[in-house]
Amino acid sequence: MAMEIKNVVLVHGAWADGTSWSKIIPLLKSAGLTVTAVQNPLTSLADDVATTKRAIALMDGPVLLVGHSYGGAVISEAGAEAQVARLVYVAAFAPDVGQACGELGQDLPPAPGGAELRPDAAGFLKMTDKGIAEDFAQDLPMAERELLAATQGPTNVASLGGKLSAAAWKSKPTSYVVATEDRMIPPELERRFAKAMNAITISLASSHVPMLSHPKEVAELIIRAASGAAAA
Repeated sequence: MAMEIKNVVLVHGAWADGTSWSKIIPLLKSAGLTVTAVQNPLTSLADDVATTKRAIALMDGPVLLVGHSYGGAVISEAGAEAQVARLVYVAAFAPDVGQACGELGQDLPPAPGGAELRPDAAGFLKMTDKGIAEDFAQDLPMAERELLAATQGPTNVASLGGKLSAAAWKSKPTSYVVATEDRMIPPELERRFAKAMNAITISLASSHVPMLSHPKEVAELIIRAASGAAAA
């Protein structure tokens, strides 16, 4: 019988923070799960992995690790921890060992959102309000898009250029949410990731943030994975 997991660690992506899981957390808690959403500094892949590993270590028992966008790279690395039993990727990158997010999908047309990133003098990238509204979260109410623009986490280029030394998806059961209207990661690239990891996969007609535009469906997949149903 598949093992049931009671602990979930949610890992946000670039140009975001832990509040990107605000609609998912109540649904998971109502299902009896213990939930932590990390607050990654987005300063480097190593820093974000270390932050996520600390959250994992504080959980009592096996952990289901969930990553969105760039957070998929973080959970691929941090997921090698013995405490992590399963992984869920939400419109997320899934690099292999030796790969970085910024290197993936170069054979595909660039995602429109990439043109809306602006660097500062310290090497951090921020997305324009236009990029958030039209490419990051185009299917959310405008008030929610404006909130995402105001609370986004500027992301250092070192995070997107960090190469993985472990790829937990190669050895642990996975699930994947493909966002078919994604303008940040090409949906075709998401499908490739899901196929490579042989993931239990759902497709949603969503922007890059399905956990905000389709929280019920995303939460249901996470709950299934925690119960072992998605891994059976």
